[in-house]
Amino acid sequence: GTKLEQAKKFNDPDDPCKILVATDAIGMGLNLCIKRIIFNSIVKPTINEKGEKEIDSITTSQALQIAGRAGRYGSSFKQGEVTTMHHDDLVQLKEILSEPVRPVKAAGLHPTPEQIEMFAYHLPDATLSNLIDIFVSLSQVDGLYFVCNIDDFKFLADMIQHIPLNLRSRYVFCTAPLNRKEPFVCTTLLKFARQFSRNEPLTFDWLCRHTKWPLAAPKNIKELVHLEAVHDVFDLYLWLSYRFMDMFPDAVLVRDIQKKLDDIIQVGVCNITKLIRASQSAAAPGTAAVMSEDFPLSRTKRVVSDHHGTKSTEALSIAVEVPGERRVKNLKAYRSATRQEDLKSHGRGSLANRLLREGLLTQEMLRQLESEWQDQHRNGRYGLGSKRNDQNSSKETGKKKK
Repeated sequence: GTKLEQAKKFNDPDDPCKILVATDAIGMGLNLCIKRIIFNSIVKPTINEKGEKEIDSITTSQALQIAGRAGRYGSSFKQGEVTTMHHDDLVQLKEILSEPVRPVKAAGLHPTPEQIEMFAYHLPDATLSNLIDIFVSLSQVDGLYFVCNIDDFKFLADMIQHIPLNLRSRYVFCTAPLNRKEPFVCTTLLKFARQFSRNEPLTFDWLCRHTKWPLAAPKNIKELVHLEAVHDVFDLYLWLSYRFMDMFPDAVLVRDIQKKLDDIIQVGVCNITKLIRASQSAAAPGTAAVMSEDFPLSRTKRVVSDHHGTKSTEALSIAVEVPGERRVKNLKAYRSATRQEDLKSHGRGSLANRLLREGLLTQEMLRQLESEWQDQHRNGRYGLGSKRNDQNSSKETGKKKK
């Protein structure tokens, strides 16, 4: 709902909003009147199959998908433009856009509930997670197909394994669309399954008690993130209501309060945006600070100014950064260039902000580093400088002994 409201403001020619900051999913499912797309970055850290972090550049298909949002048939701008925030990226973006689109070589398959039930008939004591593993290990696919990543499915299967459910219902719960990194949503799914197993309908009143509805507008980033998790819970309820109408009977009421929650989230986003805009005009150039998860609305936020003179803020972690599948050919050269850029940057927060934006550093890691640095400073340990001073002092001591 908040996304639709923001898109409406951007499309309104009478609205002062002329710039839209978005992820690589910009414009998907929406009709936006965009004249120019500006890539903030054409590389992004990704996690490979081994769990290692890699710096990948975007593919040609991704670049075309994003750049193609500028200048759409039937919009106010029939001719679009595309560029990059940093001049050095422009040459590489032109190369990416000029390459042919790679054809789709294989399609993913996922086992159906009927297939899993057939396996369960012969293996009655196996858990759903084990049945999936056995199915994948015995599956034979040619080069045109592969078995989909079933890690999320197995995670949910293990999470609700102790709850007595028939196999078909268990399968449906495990295919629920949720982010397993959100504890509140996962906990709610667990409660849904437990209530479902008792054959007790999940009513509107029950959901309100669990989510502590009604909710107030967020006062900090942490509360805003929680509101988004509650919104995901409402989505989860509605998704299950299509599959188990009798057990999730109050879809209409939930849809109504979800719209109210959209308005509450919109208020929070507007308040934070106003605060950042006010702090931009009041902050001195060249200063930098990193916003913590519990960043209060009453606190002033400083602005980062890079060596191009461009001011930026790290609010809400929204940036035009895009994921990719192709590995950067010369990772060392990229890292070297990154270090050179950091040396040119003004303010001690520039490197931290870059690492946060690229996913190489988290807020918690940054706080821990600052805490350790302060402890070392209090204890008189100053790194290499101290070692040099200690060496000089030992030389002087040696001279005195001689």
